Amino acid sequence: MSKNLMETEETNRLTREEEEEDDEDSREAWTEEENEEDGDENDEDLEFLCLFCDFKYSSCDALFDHCRLTHFFDFNGIRKDLGLDFYGSFKLINYVRSQVADNRCWSCGVCCQSKQDLQSHLHPSVNTKDVKLLLDDDKYLNPFMREDSLLYSFDGGEEDEDECNTSFEKEEIVKDFGSVCIDDDDTAEETELNAETYNKDKKTVMACPNGHLSLASSSKIITENGMDYGENARSVESDPKDKQSRVCIADVVEKDIKKINDSYFGSYSSFGIHRDMISDKIRTDAYRQALLKNHSLLNGAVVMDVGCGTGILSLFAAQAGASRVISIEASEKMATVATQIAKDNGLWRSKTDSEGNKSCTGVIEVVNCMVEDLDKSIQIQPHSVDILVSEWMGYCLLYESMLSSVLFARDRWLKPGGAILPDTATIFVAGFGKGGTSLPFWENVYGFNMSYIGKEVVEDAAKFPIVDIINHHDLVTNAAVLQSFDLATMKPDEVDFTATAELEAKNDTLDHKATACFGLVLWFETGFTSRFCKEMPTVLSTSPYTTKTHWSQTILTFREPISVASSKFTAEGSAAVGTDACPASKILLRISIAHATQHRCIDISLETAGVGSDGRKRSWPAQMFNLT
Repeated sequence: MSKNLMETEETNRLTREEEEEDDEDSREAWTEEENEEDGDENDEDLEFLCLFCDFKYSSCDALFDHCRLTHFFDFNGIRKDLGLDFYGSFKLINYVRSQVADNRCWSCGVCCQSKQDLQSHLHPSVNTKDVKLLLDDDKYLNPFMREDSLLYSFDGGEEDEDECNTSFEKEEIVKDFGSVCIDDDDTAEETELNAETYNKDKKTVMACPNGHLSLASSSKIITENGMDYGENARSVESDPKDKQSRVCIADVVEKDIKKINDSYFGSYSSFGIHRDMISDKIRTDAYRQALLKNHSLLNGAVVMDVGCGTGILSLFAAQAGASRVISIEASEKMATVATQIAKDNGLWRSKTDSEGNKSCTGVIEVVNCMVEDLDKSIQIQPHSVDILVSEWMGYCLLYESMLSSVLFARDRWLKPGGAILPDTATIFVAGFGKGGTSLPFWENVYGFNMSYIGKEVVEDAAKFPIVDIINHHDLVTNAAVLQSFDLATMKPDEVDFTATAELEAKNDTLDHKATACFGLVLWFETGFTSRFCKEMPTVLSTSPYTTKTHWSQTILTFREPISVASSKFTAEGSAAVGTDACPASKILLRISIAHATQHRCIDISLETAGVGSDGRKRSWPAQMFNLT
């Protein structure tokens, strides 16, 4: 029995060893299979192709974050706004891909010359409801791109989405009310930690793809020059589904904007720039007249000067009888200069003066900061300023993006019904002829014909906006209003705009003959109207018809000249509109001006069409210009 038992135990031992070997072999085979699968997955990591460029992403969420932040296309936001179901969203992807393939903007329909032009043109959608009408076409149910994996992966499970939303809502509640008890064991510890972390200087630690930790403000909306960058920061933070896409957008945006702002304000430390501006009599006299010739407006008023520079406008305001002038200057050097100038002229308001010194004669206090950060530097009650004055205009009016800062100051500190100077701004457009180009110069260089150079120069000019002076004698069309702004009532998001205009050949100079229109010239006027300047309204104009200013005009050159003539011109046969045989009697324009991707720059898109005297119409490819 003992022997049988030993034999039985030996048999069982051998059986167990065989089974363990089989299990080990099975585990090795399973591991090898997993490794093979992982390898396959790694090969296909970058399987989702961007809708607009050649970048690929390993997840839909990462791709859509890229589209939103880089190409201004918020897929999930559009789905929500339009109430798109799965099939509607399916159509949206195919629609966008089809438009991009034709170098056409999915939002506004502008047809660009190249893919690069389209990338520069892309902008936040203006009216997505128009797009929804296009999505009714069932042709977009057919995949535009073969094997488009995005079409079958974008619609994440509802359960996951609900969990994410719940997690986010709880996190937001904790941010608002501190550490609270939530009956969810899985999230309680994490939620309490988030509350503790958030309460420390309102900073939260976010994980970046490189494995490092970065600090980013979780609740703050990044506002620079009146522009809100908080949406991008919030939307990345509020989407926990894809941790790899949770980059520290707030930090990146802030650093980029700070770098550009430092360079921008640093450039205004040069005294040469200020001499040019002060020496511009059209500019300086307009402000001087508005401030000194409207005594009832300025007497005893509290004035805020945004971007004071040397302080010249603040000095005018003090001279006109203002009781207090808050001069804001972001350049440290110029803030020091403005302070010293105020002191040298007996107009500086010292801290002891502001605390109630009855012998105070100074009214100007200079604050070195951006207007968006004014609350951090001095105590000033909201809506306590009587007059807001600023010389904020840039080339083509909107370059430098300073208008957004002025509107920020208006909404924050100007009293209801308070005055803003200037209070109107208008952009004009007209067509210019050959005399507005360099062609005449190159056609006769000491008796030699160098027009070959001139033609190349004109071709290159069609790629970039040019800031230069155009003589009014070189205009070949009437002038038209492109866009008007009421600075007292406009909204900050109205700074970017799309507008149309119609130009007609000038009858007084063309004598019913065809002439070539080589491009467009843009200029602006700002008004100090009788709404606030009741005693002496005035206008500051940068028109070719008035004395030149340091702003000059902004020139947009056509890729090819358009022949124009009055409507009395008789066209020959069926020649193309815009040629000498069939000149256009009207030029139809559609122009968009918007903040560029690079901070403080602007993008200008131009669509042009010509209408012949016989009613026929011809359109030219859209052009893109970046004013940097």
